[in-house]
Parts: sequence; C-alpha cells; structure tokens
Amino acid sequence: MIQSLFDVVVPVFLVIGAGYVATRANFFTSYHVDGLMKFTQNFAIPCLLFYAIATIDLKQSFEPGLLVSFYGAAGLCFAAGMAGARLLFKRDWEDCVVIGFACLFSNSLLLGLPITERAFGQQALVGNYAIIAFHSPFCYGLGLTVMEFFRARGKTGLGFVRSVLSAMFNNTLIMGIALGFLFNISGLAIPGVVDDALQLIIRAALPCALFALGGVLVQYRPEGDLRAITFVCAISLLLHPTLVWLFGTALAVPQDLFRSAIMNSAMPPGFNAYIFANLYGRAKRVAASSVLTATGASVLTVWLWLIALGHN
Repeated sequence: MIQSLFDVVVPVFLVIGAGYVATRANFFTSYHVDGLMKFTQNFAIPCLLFYAIATIDLKQSFEPGLLVSFYGAAGLCFAAGMAGARLLFKRDWEDCVVIGFACLFSNSLLLGLPITERAFGQQALVGNYAIIAFHSPFCYGLGLTVMEFFRARGKTGLGFVRSVLSAMFNNTLIMGIALGFLFNISGLAIPGVVDDALQLIIRAALPCALFALGGVLVQYRPEGDLRAITFVCAISLLLHPTLVWLFGTALAVPQDLFRSAIMNSAMPPGFNAYIFANLYGRAKRVAASSVLTATGASVLTVWLWLIALGHN
C-alpha cells in the first residue's frame, strides 16, 4: 500500500521539483513562470474542467447523502480556516479567505482519483466523479462570494451583487464549469475535431500546472508562515475527513460512496488553492507552501485513512 501511494505521489513531486530546479537554476525566470501560470489558469485547466463535467453521467453519480457529507464538511473547514487565520494569525480578511479556501479545496482530481482507483478499483470511482462534478463550482462559488463580500465593504447590496457576478463570470475556470454543465444537461455533443483539440490542451493542463507550482515555490518560501501552513495541513488532512466520516455515517451513505467521500476529503489542498490566491494576490506563500507540504504529509495520512476504511 505504501508503495502504491509513492507510485502516485512521487511523480507529482518530481514534476514540481523539475519546475523548482529549472527556476532556481535560471532556466526559467519569474516572467516565464507567470506566463505558464496564465496558460494553465486561463486556458488549460478551464478546458479540463469543461470536458470533465460535459462528459460525466450526472444522473448515475448523484447521491444527496454523499454530497451533503462532503460539502457540508468542506464548508465547515472553510469557516474553520478563516476563523483560525483571523484569530490565531491576525491576518486581514482577504488573506483569511485565501487560507480558508486552501482548507476547502482538496486535490480530488490529481490525487483523489488515482489513489481511490488503486485502493478500491475503477468501479469505486462513481462517488469520486460525483464530487468532482460539483467541486469547482461549489468551492469557487463560496470562495469568490466571500472574497468579494470583504472586498466590497462599503458598497450597497446591488454593488456587492455586481462585484460577485463580475468576479464569477470574468473567471475562466467558472466559465469552463458552466459551459460543461450546459453541454451535459442539454445533451449537446462535443464535435470530434473540437474533442481532439481539447484532448491536446487537457493533457498539458496538470503537468504544466505542477511545473509552474515548482517555479512559484522558488519565490514563496515557508519562512515566517510555518504555523499557518501547519494549520492548513491539519484541517485538510485530518479535520475534513473526520467530519465527512461523521456526516456520512449519520446519513447512512452507501459503503462505496462513503469510501469515495473519505478518500477525496483526505486529499491535500489542490493546485487551485494557489490559483485562487494568485487571482487576488493574497497569501500566496501560504497557499503554495501548503499545497507542497500537505501533499508530502498525505503519504502518511492517506495511508492511515485507508487502514481506517479497512483496506489491507
């Protein structure tokens, strides 16, 4: 089991490390890293989200107990992250929202899918796909709304609504998600030539995002933010799956879906945590370092959650 976890996580670290070394050795400059970030953030990842949501079977994968357990716990972790950042670390509210978002957004796509498949088989991924379908809309919807609320202090109610809607619909990630749902619900088929083009971009999305994260980490080292980073890791890797376990048990979520919920909630913060921080230019060092630190720590914590689920 430990070997299978390393087979999944170590390649991720190698790509991040390649970006770090290339930037550290000046083969890549901060200008290059910013360009790669723009490509992944504004083009490649929106295409990935669009395609994933447009092609998933929503009817087969929808289970209210599963979604309530996972997203109820995620929302509480977002609130806990914000409260801790404000009360324990005295950060301003915009930083608090970013730190809360890092506690909210688990890496269900890059790590949750392959680890669940290795542990329980491909047939166990129905719950994973259901969570992934709603993951970005829920997390970005919550994060953007709360962030715009604090940024719009002093504005009227109508001004606040306009700020939120403007942030939502100027975000290419949200647009990709919305178009994906439109295609899925309407039954529209993606033309073959467009599908082929999307596949080319999608294959570049995650490797480029991870490589860019390595370059970002050269600029944002954890010195001075170690307590905040540890706090984010604890909420992401321990509190989130614990709450999901409690909620899923109370709601009698079927076993296969329950395992998917636990495995997804036990994942470290996803790269989107840094993307969100980068969108607003807030708490970027905490977000970037939390992604890396929690991913490393998850080698142990995910293994412990698998043992708790009865995996041999």
